[in-house]
Amino acid sequence: MSISFANPTVNSASVRSLGRVLIPLLTGLVAYLIFLSLGEILLRDSDTLWQIRIGQWIVENGAVPYTDVHTFTRFGEPWMSSSWLSQVLYAVSYQSLGWAGPVILTSLAIGATVTIFMYLFADYLDPTRAILLVTLAVLESATHFLARPHMLAFPFMVAFLGGLLAAADRRSAPSWWLLPVLAIWANLHGGFVLGLALIGPIGLEALWSCERKDRIRLTMQWAMFGVAAVAACCCTPYGWNTLIGAAKILSLGKLLSMIWEWMPANFATWSFFEFTLLGLIGLGFYRGLSLSVPRIILLLGLLWMALSHSRNIEIFAFIAPLVVAKPFAEQLGTLRTAMVPVREGQSRAPVVILAALAVAVAGWASTQVFIAHHPFSFLPSQTPVAAVDVLQKRQAQRIFSTSPFGGYLLSRDIKAFIDGRAELYGEQFVLDYFDAVTAKDVNILLATLDKYQIDATLLGPDLPATKVLDHIAGWKRLYTDDIAVIHVRDDQRKAAPSSAPGSPN
Repeated sequence: MSISFANPTVNSASVRSLGRVLIPLLTGLVAYLIFLSLGEILLRDSDTLWQIRIGQWIVENGAVPYTDVHTFTRFGEPWMSSSWLSQVLYAVSYQSLGWAGPVILTSLAIGATVTIFMYLFADYLDPTRAILLVTLAVLESATHFLARPHMLAFPFMVAFLGGLLAAADRRSAPSWWLLPVLAIWANLHGGFVLGLALIGPIGLEALWSCERKDRIRLTMQWAMFGVAAVAACCCTPYGWNTLIGAAKILSLGKLLSMIWEWMPANFATWSFFEFTLLGLIGLGFYRGLSLSVPRIILLLGLLWMALSHSRNIEIFAFIAPLVVAKPFAEQLGTLRTAMVPVREGQSRAPVVILAALAVAVAGWASTQVFIAHHPFSFLPSQTPVAAVDVLQKRQAQRIFSTSPFGGYLLSRDIKAFIDGRAELYGEQFVLDYFDAVTAKDVNILLATLDKYQIDATLLGPDLPATKVLDHIAGWKRLYTDDIAVIHVRDDQRKAAPSSAPGSPN
């Protein structure tokens, strides 16, 4: 009778093989369920409304837009949607499940992002530290977690940039499987240009740390990947114009400092980002973290982006840890190099697949139970339902409204004055709009009302322009509630649409 003992090294590696997949999946499931249960916080931005309407238009027409058809101020002007696929997904989910659809879709994206992030950290940190890190990243980013296209692109961004950094850590060329990931990202959101921009700096890290004899070969491989990545980004209905359309938002100049998500980070008041940033700086000093020059450049670039524009905080929160993961793990002594033997890994594959299916079934069942007893609703302050009902009864055609209300007007198939597509309107138009609604220059307000032959206004009750219109001859307050105020021309004259600038006629 022979007695055999299992190899503890192989068993340990097998357990790690399972944990490498299951722990990220379970963490992602928890993140998904948390945001599903808090669904209304994802439905607080009016941009969601016009994103869905454009997605509906794409589905209805079977084509992507090349000109604007939703406003009377820019009707017929060239415009491309850099987020067409996300808009379609949101529109289809909304059509199928009401507001539960966009909430589920966005929560899935958050869960997928957390799963990918945890998976990328499997070789660098133990699960406890990785969960703590991803929790910090989520809390830093939560203010920008909204039912909008950037969220659907987020897991693809983390997967693509994480894949590039993993290749740099291995001192090898990036996997060609990253190109389909980039192509999907390019169809979901215009932020894919960040992926293109970081190929060079991350590739520099791979060259910096590789053997001298390998540098020429590795340089050629990264250069070929960069060229292929540009081509992958053009695998959209717009082709090469995708690159131009995505970069157009960056040409808005002064306007970027007036849109909340493009404003610089504000440390005048306490924020979780400030707390985390200072903590990480302190930790780096305490541990004496040493980075290569390319990693320092990457880290400083990500930090500059986060400080310059608040919307980039989530990029810093999820990508900066990946930049420092390997050197930090080496210093902590948590870097793991043991790999599961090929046959052992293959034998565990069915178990991993079954466990992944179990996680998916658990998530699906939890979703069905929750949405059956919890109807979701959009933020009421962004949806002036009663006021728009009044405007429709009056058959108002040219309504001067705020940008958030513009999104709701589009959702009601009413052509808007302005919505959240700043790149469509251009810098000067939006600056004049801000001056008008804030009554910074009353002459601009009056000139805007006359230029576009406005027959009704739809503004918030606390806006300066609302109070000014109460005292301007030729205008009278028609309707008021807690969300919106309507003013109409006192003499009841309606502007002739055919003679007004930007008329669809």
